Amino acid sequence: MNLHEALIRDYQKMIPTMVKHAKKHPGLIPQFVFLALGLTGATFYLIRLARGPHVTLWNKKNNPEPWNKLDPTYQYKFVAVNTDYKNLKKEGPDF
Repeated sequence: MNLHEALIRDYQKMIPTMVKHAKKHPGLIPQFVFLALGLTGATFYLIRLARGPHVTLWNKKNNPEPWNKLDPTYQYKFVAVNTDYKNLKKEGPDF
């Protein structure tokens, strides 16, 4: 028996055991529901991460280091603690 068959056999034993416990202790049903939701959300998030970047797209050929073209006074953080906002040249974000 290989590992895959052993995992399937254990999984097939786990589901009826969970159903039996849920019938015996109904308070476990919300826990099983939230466990399933958490596992589903984590799986979809990992799939999303594995598919690649969505927000940041770098042009490696024409601009290999885009952070070097930023002005020293450019505010790239939402809130900067030590920045004097009166001396910034920029009025607002560029859209």
